[in-house]
Amino acid sequence: MPKTRSLNRYEALIESIFFAHWKKGVRKFEFDRDEIKRFATKLNIDLPDNIGDLIYSFRFRTDLPEKIRATESKGLAWRIELAGRARYRFVLAKENRIVPREELVEIKVPNATPELIGAYALDDEQALLAIVRYNRLIDIFLGITTYSLQNHLRTTVKSIGQIEIDELYVGIDKRGCHYVIPVQAKGGRDQISVVQTTQDFNACAEKFPGIKCRPISVQFMDAGVIALFELTVIRDEVKVVDERHYQLVPADQLDAGTTRDYQA
Repeated sequence: MPKTRSLNRYEALIESIFFAHWKKGVRKFEFDRDEIKRFATKLNIDLPDNIGDLIYSFRFRTDLPEKIRATESKGLAWRIELAGRARYRFVLAKENRIVPREELVEIKVPNATPELIGAYALDDEQALLAIVRYNRLIDIFLGITTYSLQNHLRTTVKSIGQIEIDELYVGIDKRGCHYVIPVQAKGGRDQISVVQTTQDFNACAEKFPGIKCRPISVQFMDAGVIALFELTVIRDEVKVVDERHYQLVPADQLDAGTTRDYQA
């Protein structure tokens, strides 16, 4: 018999919270942040300095424990949503993992990133947002002119609570139509989050009514390639509108034949 892996403290806490609420047939329930403290005391577990990191970890970075996933139905997966101030919601919904497609061509773009950015960026997310901004990858990807409005925008959304948008752009096309573009950046082991996309979409609908929202997710791939996704929300499901992969290179590495082949 294979040896069962022991749970780490995050897994033990989220598993205890889950099974304190879940019963067979239940597809949605809420819990509050104080439950983390109560179960930590009950299980004699030292709480992390940042309690919210436990929730963040299972929303964006780490799979839920196997015992929780064993309760999922075919084609459905548990996810954790915000449900108000210091409250969260487990929802059993259609499984939808957004990952870069390996077969897409890599589009070379002259690298306009100042070297100082690479030297002093504090983390992958910060570096990725700066690289996207300096190389105007949002403009290139969407084919419109965009401007960065604010980084790490914290705002409150009805029925969700406080959220943070990694970076918010506004844009205009050749016909004069305006767009609001929330950008989600993922580096390292973090996964593109359909929950975060839905939150960003709802925030823009509430704060910028009447303006088309075009959510973007960007992610580091291997060998410095950057994947960009345009996403949308249809009937509470996140769908991929477009995906492109860009590789930033010195100008002398651009091949005239390749740039000609990119032409439509």
